[in-house]
Amino acid sequence: MNRTVATPLTDDVISDLRAGDRVLITGTILAARDAAHKRLVELIEKGEPLPIDVAGQIIYYVGPSPARPDRPIGSAGPTTSGRMDAYTPVLLDMGLKGMIGKGYRSQAVKDAIVRNRAVYLAAVGGAAALIAQSIEAARVIAYEDLGPEAIREMQVVEFPAIVVNDIHGGDLYEQGRMQFERKVGS
Repeated sequence: MNRTVATPLTDDVISDLRAGDRVLITGTILAARDAAHKRLVELIEKGEPLPIDVAGQIIYYVGPSPARPDRPIGSAGPTTSGRMDAYTPVLLDMGLKGMIGKGYRSQAVKDAIVRNRAVYLAAVGGAAALIAQSIEAARVIAYEDLGPEAIREMQVVEFPAIVVNDIHGGDLYEQGRMQFERKVGS
């Protein structure tokens, strides 16, 4: 069963999400990859203001392909989340509430998710063209010089994702690994 989630994320919504829940996200999400994350954290370290407000936001780790003339965005599949792990705890401490990507997160990120009442979601890799269909609008809002890695604001309707890490310490990847290990060892 899919749960509908609206942005911006609130503590009430996040507290009800558990690892393994399937969600359909509607609202505004941000898109950024490692080059943009590096710039954001450099600004934070200098005590300078960010070009975006991350409070309550979801960042989708994506570098979309160019849009066809009739679409707001090209293929938009998730990139490997571990590339953002060095920057994520700082952004979570500033109020970021969600991330969408693929793959495992470091222990430091998982700890920051619990500490800051946030959530990590996975989008299906290899389904970039299908995912792009849930993106109704996209525009660059910072770091245009980064091309596909620029920060974008995207309007999404029923963007599909799966909760991987929740505020309760749940980890879907670990749960799946343990379930498989039990079956093999039985």
